[in-house]
Amino acid sequence: MPTINIPGPYEFGFFSNENAEPSHVHVAREDKECKFWIGPVRFAKNWGFPGHELRKIEKLVREHEHEIQAVWDRHFAR
Repeated sequence: MPTINIPGPYEFGFFSNENAEPSHVHVAREDKECKFWIGPVRFAKNWGFPGHELRKIEKLVREHEHEIQAVWDRHFAR
C-alpha cells in the first residue's frame, strides 16, 4: 500500500490495484477508515469516523491534495 507521510494520527494511502478508479486517498486510524476523491477533493465513503473527525480529515486532505496526487501519479506512472 503506497502511503503519504502526513504528520498526525492518521495513515494516508491507497491500494496498488486501484488505478482503474480516479485519484483518491484512504485515511485510517485504529479501526476506522474513510476515502476522499482527489481533484477536486470530495468525500467518498466512511467506515466509522464521526462527522467532526471527517471534517478534520477533509481539511488535511485539502491541505495536502497536491502531495497526495503526486504520490498517486508517481505510483501509477501518469
